Amino acid sequence: MPTYSLLEHLLFPPTFLNRGKLARSVEGKTVLITGASSGIGEQLVYLLSDTKAHLILVARRGDKLQAIKNALAEREARISVYAADLRNETEMEALLDELRRLPDGVDIVVSNAGHSIRRPIRESLDRYHDFTRTMAINYFAPVRLLLSLVPMLESKRGHVVNVSTANALLLPVPNWAAYQASKSAFDTWFRAAAPEWNRAGMSATSIYPPLVRTPMIAPTAAYRKAPAMSPMHVAKWIGKSIYTRRRTFRPWWLPFGQIGSVLFRRGWEASIASLGKKERNGHDRG
Repeated sequence: MPTYSLLEHLLFPPTFLNRGKLARSVEGKTVLITGASSGIGEQLVYLLSDTKAHLILVARRGDKLQAIKNALAEREARISVYAADLRNETEMEALLDELRRLPDGVDIVVSNAGHSIRRPIRESLDRYHDFTRTMAINYFAPVRLLLSLVPMLESKRGHVVNVSTANALLLPVPNWAAYQASKSAFDTWFRAAAPEWNRAGMSATSIYPPLVRTPMIAPTAAYRKAPAMSPMHVAKWIGKSIYTRRRTFRPWWLPFGQIGSVLFRRGWEASIASLGKKERNGHDRG
C-alpha cells in the first residue's frame, strides 16, 4: 500500500485481511470484476491473483486488461479478459452471452465500473449527455448485468459486491449532480434488492469508500492534495467482504461526515440566499 500521511492514517486505519480465509472462500469459484483495468478493480485483481479462483476481468480497455493478465501469468489464479463498454447495448449483450455459456457459471460479482463528472449545472445546460452517460454506466449497466445473472447467482448461493461511494450516504453537494444522482440511484436499487437476494440464499455487500486515489479523480485539481484512500485499501475491504459476507463497509467517521454534510448544505444554501437577496436589492436601487 502507498504511504499515507498522518491525517490519512487517522482517516483510513489499516484493514486486517485474512488471506488464508480469502483464498479458501474463492477457491474453485468464478469472480467477475467490472472496471478491472485500473484503480480499485485492478488492485482487486492483484489481490486475488494468488488464489485458485477464475477471475473474469471486464473493462473498455482491452489492451490494459491483456497487460494485467500477462503480468500475472505466473500467479495461481486463472484470468480471462473481456473488453466491453457496458454502456453499449451490443457489447453488453455479447458479454452476457459469454457469461451464460460458462460451464461453471459465476459465483461472485464485483460491480466496480463507474464514471465521475464534476460540473456545475450552469455549465451543463447544453450537456445533457453528462447525465445520460453517468446513468448509463453507474446505474443502467449494473442493473442490467445483475438482472441477467441473478438466477445463476441464486442457484450457487453467490455474492454481489457493489463498490458505491460514501457520497451516496451524504446530502448532495453542488457541482456533482450527475455523478451523485447516478451513484445514489444504483445504491438505492441495490439496497432494495438485497433483502430479496438474502431470502434466496445470495449475499450482498455495499462498499462505501471515500475519495480514492484513482485516475478518475485526477481531472479535479482540488482533489490532488486532499486526503484519499488508496485503491489497494479499498480492494482489501472487498476481499474481506468476500469471506465475511458483511453487508456494508464504510469509513469509521462517516456518521460525522453525514452531520457535516447537513451543516455544509445549510451554510451553502444560506450563502446563496444571501447573495440572491443582495442582487435583488441592487436591482431595486437601480
